[in-house]
Amino acid sequence: MTDYQPDLNTSARDLGLLVLRIGVGAPALQAGLVKFLDLRTVIDYMQTGGWSSPTAAALMVSIAETVGGAFLLLGLLTPLAATAVVAAMIDAWLVNVSGAAFWSDPFNVPFVLAFAGTAVLLAGAGTHSLDHQLWGRATWPRVVSVTLLVVAISAAVATWVVLNGTNPLHLTAPRS
Repeated sequence: MTDYQPDLNTSARDLGLLVLRIGVGAPALQAGLVKFLDLRTVIDYMQTGGWSSPTAAALMVSIAETVGGAFLLLGLLTPLAATAVVAAMIDAWLVNVSGAAFWSDPFNVPFVLAFAGTAVLLAGAGTHSLDHQLWGRATWPRVVSVTLLVVAISAAVATWVVLNGTNPLHLTAPRS
């Protein structure tokens, strides 16, 4: 019988958290940089989509994805980075499902990244992170993670309602 070695288990968990952070942070960073490199197109797209302040909305999503993605890759201020990415991905998901019946294609990349970002937010950055190296925090207190999850969801909903103002979830395709 082999003795349980918690260091191996912790080591695998921390490696898994690093992989998860890369899986969420890299596409978020890439999406944000693409938006910054062609911000005019993003603003025009949002204006065509009915956003009341397309420039502000484009800047908000570009900053959230770029900074949030970069910080997730580094494991730096991970709860705040994950909050930004989760909020941006919820709104990206709403943009994707608002043009049709929401159940027709609900499981897309923003959907997966929102859930994966939530997993990072709740589980922490792990020991292979700047959070751990700088502050000795591989994880953050549960109250911080849960509060920031509520903040991410609230920010996404508030952004959608204030800047878009439409109901994104439809049981049938919206009329043109």
